[in-house]
Amino acid sequence: MREIAKEIIELAAGGDISAFEEIYKAFSSTVYTVALGVTRDSRDAEEVTQDVFLKAFRGLKRFKFGSSLGTWIYRITVNTAINVYRSGARRRAFGMVDYDEIKDSVPDLRNTSKEEIEKRHAAESVDRILKDLSFEHRSCIVLREIEGLDYKEMAQVLGIPINTVRSRLKRARAAMVTCAKREGLNHGL
Repeated sequence: MREIAKEIIELAAGGDISAFEEIYKAFSSTVYTVALGVTRDSRDAEEVTQDVFLKAFRGLKRFKFGSSLGTWIYRITVNTAINVYRSGARRRAFGMVDYDEIKDSVPDLRNTSKEEIEKRHAAESVDRILKDLSFEHRSCIVLREIEGLDYKEMAQVLGIPINTVRSRLKRARAAMVTCAKREGLNHGL
């Protein structure tokens, strides 16, 4: 993840669109990846990405440089993704799922090789395993295993002590192993 110069952040905080565009370019793919990891839905991840940058644009005036801009944006992303995931879960729990959601969840397997089907099945199994994790555990897995943050960075992003990060990550990994066994996966977990 690229860090942004203080001058660029200050210009963006003052309303300079081209400076904010530089921030967007530096962090947009990371924000989307983290959001997708937490929500496990591409449309929700796109919504989170838009919300994060809207919140960042509005909130840059209050950014105090107490942490890196990347840490600040990660924190906004994780919190926004959790809120979007919860609202989506609530919508699904009450049967408010639209046709496109159902249609997109049914794969078209015509003209697909056996290897591709097996890869898709493994990816779906991992997706189910991640969905079974709590928000706290899923966030830790995404930040550590997908984004590659170290424990200190994770503690800053999540706003928790480093030992809590370690214990959540350990529990998350144990939960993933249990879920993988239930799914019949034994590949590297």
